[in-house]
Amino acid sequence: MEEQEVFKMPLIGDQAPDFEAVTTTGKMKFSDYAPGKWKILFSHPADFTPVCTTEMSGFAQNQELFAELNTALIGLSIDSIHSHLAWVNNVREKTGVYFQFPIIADLDMKVSKLYGMLQPSESETAAVRAVFFIDPENKIRLIMYYPLNVGRNMNEIIRALKALQFSDKNKVAIPLNWEPGDKVIVPPPKTLEEMDARIADTSCEKVDFYLAKKQL
Repeated sequence: MEEQEVFKMPLIGDQAPDFEAVTTTGKMKFSDYAPGKWKILFSHPADFTPVCTTEMSGFAQNQELFAELNTALIGLSIDSIHSHLAWVNNVREKTGVYFQFPIIADLDMKVSKLYGMLQPSESETAAVRAVFFIDPENKIRLIMYYPLNVGRNMNEIIRALKALQFSDKNKVAIPLNWEPGDKVIVPPPKTLEEMDARIADTSCEKVDFYLAKKQL
């Protein structure tokens, strides 16, 4: 029985694997790309396919918002640069939506393998719908994987990015279904002294000393 190739999947907290690639905006060395910015690297199974077109259009329609959030976008699929360019132009002609962010032409599947985007039980020749949230230090902070037949939720991608940035800035945790403006979770106490101080604290909303929320 032929052995199946194993593709390592980077983990949350890992440094994002570096690579060089050809993209629709020119050659890219990932570690040099968009310094000081957050990055969202996302893969799609194939150009000229319906679900992928809706997803890429969703990213493109929110390009200004991502820029306001200090975030650079990078797409990827296992297609040639010529296919990418033709698809970008086709979507622009048919819908008016223009994919201006770089899209990696990963014909040799090098980047897909580096990031665990190829999952053989799903497909050996098409990347699954992966989303990597990468901070300005090029550390992977959040990973989403979707199968070939289910499109991503753009609202959740934006919400998750805002949550990561808000959490980093304010040193708080983010509760279920959080939206900007909602209360956040105060880090739990780590000593008896901190526990007693939390119990006496009237400035936050407490379920108990270990679960307290406040408005920022």
